[in-house]
Amino acid sequence: MNKVKKLISALVLSTVVIGGLVGCGNSTSKESADIKSSSSIDEIKERGKIRIGVFSDKAPFGYVDSEGKNQGFDVYVAKRFAKDLLGDESKVEFVLVDAASRVSYLESKKVDIIMANFTVTDERKQKVDFANPYMKVSLGVVSPAGSVITSADEMKGKKIIVAKGTTAETFMTKEHPDIELAKFEQYSEIFQALKDKRGDAILSDNTEVLAWAKDNPGFTVGVASLGSQDTIAPAVTKGNKELLDWINNELETLGKEKFIHEAYDKTLKSVYGDAYEDSLVVEGGKLE
Repeated sequence: MNKVKKLISALVLSTVVIGGLVGCGNSTSKESADIKSSSSIDEIKERGKIRIGVFSDKAPFGYVDSEGKNQGFDVYVAKRFAKDLLGDESKVEFVLVDAASRVSYLESKKVDIIMANFTVTDERKQKVDFANPYMKVSLGVVSPAGSVITSADEMKGKKIIVAKGTTAETFMTKEHPDIELAKFEQYSEIFQALKDKRGDAILSDNTEVLAWAKDNPGFTVGVASLGSQDTIAPAVTKGNKELLDWINNELETLGKEKFIHEAYDKTLKSVYGDAYEDSLVVEGGKLE
């Protein structure tokens, strides 16, 4: 009889434990559902900071200055986003990313927005949601002044330097698979590689190579525009429609005061002058 009582007691205890675990599981599932359904804007406001991914080494778009402060065109626009969403531009937390990590930082929700000179592509659209654009861009080629590459045909038989995870790498892989590539993680690395003669030229955004060649005598942009014209836009985690809509409305509102032109004047005009302003700036989130 004692053995039967012990067996019954054990079964009752097991039922209680299992029931408790099931109850906990349901509670956890509900918590997860509540988190997923909560407002992304409210989460940012509750946190008191908006986390925006930017470059640290891509002047004049996103870089860290000698005082350790984030500067550049993307940063200028990002600060205005923080001001209009949270009431103070200082309420932005800049998260430093490289080209290859931009998508993963959104997917893992380490950032709310990526504003790291992010070119819109069909491939990236499958993984992140892009807002409307604030800039236009194409590819360019910079090479030593003594052996300037002036066309795509002249890249044949040469080693072309690119940054991983960029449209330059994608373009070369698809359009010129026979051309040897030297790939690097950081933008600072690709320029040092060209100086060290570890490649014959750099293929990157034309805005970037034009700016770098201006500051580095002995190098020339022989191809100022290669491939199709693309756009640069903020990106959010896939499915985050609330934040996406906020950004699009913000860009439309800023367009009424020509804010993106202001950002150009403050951060890019000293590099590119007036000649490139209309060909680079997209105001109000709409291409003309």
